[in-house]
Amino acid sequence: MPRGGLPIIQRPSASDHGPHLSLALPTNNPLELIRADMAAVDRVIHERLTTDVPLVREVAQYIISAGGKRLRPSLLLLVSGALSCDHPHRHTLAAVVEFIHTATLLHDDVVDESTLRRGRPTANQTFGNAASVLVGDFLYSRAFQMMVDVNHMRVMEVLSDATNVIAEGEVLQLMNMRDASIDEASYLRVIRSKTAKLFEASARLAPILAQADPAIEQACATYGQALGTAFQVIDDVLDYEGSADELGKNLGDDLREGKVTLPIICALRAGDATQRALIRDAIEHGRIENLPDIQRVILSTGALDTARAAAQAEARRALDAAATLPANSHREALLQLAAALLERRS
Repeated sequence: MPRGGLPIIQRPSASDHGPHLSLALPTNNPLELIRADMAAVDRVIHERLTTDVPLVREVAQYIISAGGKRLRPSLLLLVSGALSCDHPHRHTLAAVVEFIHTATLLHDDVVDESTLRRGRPTANQTFGNAASVLVGDFLYSRAFQMMVDVNHMRVMEVLSDATNVIAEGEVLQLMNMRDASIDEASYLRVIRSKTAKLFEASARLAPILAQADPAIEQACATYGQALGTAFQVIDDVLDYEGSADELGKNLGDDLREGKVTLPIICALRAGDATQRALIRDAIEHGRIENLPDIQRVILSTGALDTARAAAQAEARRALDAAATLPANSHREALLQLAAALLERRS
């Protein structure tokens, strides 16, 4: 295992996964099981976006209606199903985690000066930075109002801690901008905080509602953290491998913003002196015009394969954690969700 803590492994064949774990793409959509639950969550979301301030409603609806994978609320609902938990607050809390996530997107796009998300102009591009930041604040505060309605101290502890860690992750990422010396440990610390923490919290809430024993709660939290980590690593791979049409965002945004992600770290480690100098110059000065050359370096050094192998190791960690949950269709969907992540192209 490298110093940064991400397990870099060779891509295994299907037979390497063990008899009970499969990384094959599922034939059915693992989220079909929670279609009715997600409809209930959507109703909560729209009910709780009620406000007398038209611009707040307009900006919030703009970003929430843009679609997205809704993975965090889906995770909470799938784990609830795996634990046979039909607690009435599960839909409210699924909406809470979506509000928290949406607030982070609004703030992220302002900080990153992003112009495209999910295939259309970002909220800050459409409504301006001030409106985006303030509506993000509204969504955070509305989420905490909803937590108070749930009136469960452990739930509030998990979500308030997660929100704080996410903010720390954002600041850590800001501190790391344009620093070509960032290693796996620093990269992993950022994505564990900024992305994986809300996945972890979403998965942890269901066993809390179900009053499950601590071992089950920890298994769910591990699943969420590993899934969130794999999701972000794949996202970082796609910034150099995908296309703008597929991703719904501008290719090379990470490089323009000076973000050092795992593909870059792997290319710096494997490249020759000339290649390393090219990448360092782009990171430090945001030279997006050199993106095609850098993509060629990343491909020629095998950096994308190495990063995908790291994501695969995280997905297998998620699979191992989910395998300890009660055997039912919702657990199978959790296994499929982790497996499908490795085939993600957008």
